[in-house]
Amino acid sequence: MVPLWRSRCLGRALGRSLRALRQMKTRPQFLEALGRFDGTEVSLHGYIPHLLPNFFEGVSGSQGLAYTNNRKLVVNSSSVFTVRYFRTTAVHRDEVVTVNTPAFAESVTEGDVRWEKAVGDTVAEDEVVCEIETDKTSVQVPAPAAGVIEALLVPDGGKVEGGTPLFKLRKTGAAPAKAKPAAAPPPPAAPEPVAAPAPPPAAAPIPTAMPPVPPVSTQPIDSKPVSAVKPAAAPAAAPPGEAVPTKGARSEHRVKMNRMRQRIAQRLKEAQNTCAMLTTFNEIDMSNIREMRAVHKDTFLKKHNLKLGFMSAFVKAAAFALQDQPVVNAVIDDTTKEIVYRDYVDISVAVATPRGLVVPVVRNVETMNFADIERAIYELGEKARKNELAIEDMDGGTFTISNGGVFGSLFGTPIINPPQSAILGMHAIFDRPVAVGGKIEVRPMMYVALTYDHRLIDGREAVTFLRKIKAAVEDPRVLLLDL
Repeated sequence: MVPLWRSRCLGRALGRSLRALRQMKTRPQFLEALGRFDGTEVSLHGYIPHLLPNFFEGVSGSQGLAYTNNRKLVVNSSSVFTVRYFRTTAVHRDEVVTVNTPAFAESVTEGDVRWEKAVGDTVAEDEVVCEIETDKTSVQVPAPAAGVIEALLVPDGGKVEGGTPLFKLRKTGAAPAKAKPAAAPPPPAAPEPVAAPAPPPAAAPIPTAMPPVPPVSTQPIDSKPVSAVKPAAAPAAAPPGEAVPTKGARSEHRVKMNRMRQRIAQRLKEAQNTCAMLTTFNEIDMSNIREMRAVHKDTFLKKHNLKLGFMSAFVKAAAFALQDQPVVNAVIDDTTKEIVYRDYVDISVAVATPRGLVVPVVRNVETMNFADIERAIYELGEKARKNELAIEDMDGGTFTISNGGVFGSLFGTPIINPPQSAILGMHAIFDRPVAVGGKIEVRPMMYVALTYDHRLIDGREAVTFLRKIKAAVEDPRVLLLDL
């Protein structure tokens, strides 16, 4: 414990040293130890006696540590007076950071870079700088802070892996100024008053005598042969630098396939080469489900804030049929030569996007009702439209439903989404004449197609499965009664 009289002397000595410090800014030993104080972090660890020994007479010396510009110095001091850190915003404002590629999911190893910004562009915090297209989705890379793009470390279209440096960003500490809104256009000038129309002239008197006949010329009329008539001058030719569009031009251009399209092509071809695909068809009378939707759609929308569509009916019917025919929900493990039966139902719903076809998964459909299914499909559809689908949203799936009817498709044979064993294809609803109770009636009908892997699923199971979906959609009471 320091005696009171010694602490008072020490305080007066510190006061004198600080006053003298203001007068000795150019002293060499001070500048050499402290360096240029331009905002770099400095830690003072009891080194004032070492810098100003003349002002600490009678204080015994001992060694201490001082940190300047991340360098450790051994200095002489009587004791550790204080530890202070000086920091200004200049260092962090002008700091250049390197942004790396985010980590991918386990099933993704690399991706292609597509730049949204160029060198010298100003970006705000969390603004997208580039997108990395992988086999399954696109990963957006935002700016970690507001700043200016210093350098792009990967060319456009280059391949990157997780952790690869992407670009350098110089922080500016403030978001870029937004453009001022354009000034409102001046109000249109008031229209000038239109002069009143002049009164119509007075009617001329009706002539009573015939007008004189013009004299006929006795000179012969000059005539020219057709060969003497010169054609009109052709229009001036276009400058050589401008391309003149021609009719029937047979031009072509090449566009590189993105990774998602390459992966889709690879997987579809693998499905054709691996599976023994066979397709069976049926048709569904949509009268009852249409009537149910028309009666309850307003109440459904008011309670759940969701529109009642046909997709939820087919997804629920598919889950019901998959539980009745579990072999359709199974898959062959080619590695171990085993059949894997899944006790859960995860249905992939095919969604078309500008980058290609994606299949987000609605999980545990067997435990959902119509409202839960509609909500899950709506959320996944919004993610797909905003390009926010993650790998986890599309991973897995035991069965797929593809709805080509939204584009007007009448008939088609879908391709299995490996490693699944079957896929259901929905089509458009058209009014067709059908026989009902011995009479011809016009009903809204839909063709459905089930493509399945014949290595695992026999025709009996496939036809029974499709008829189960037909029964559940045509009469939803089948789901309630578990028939």
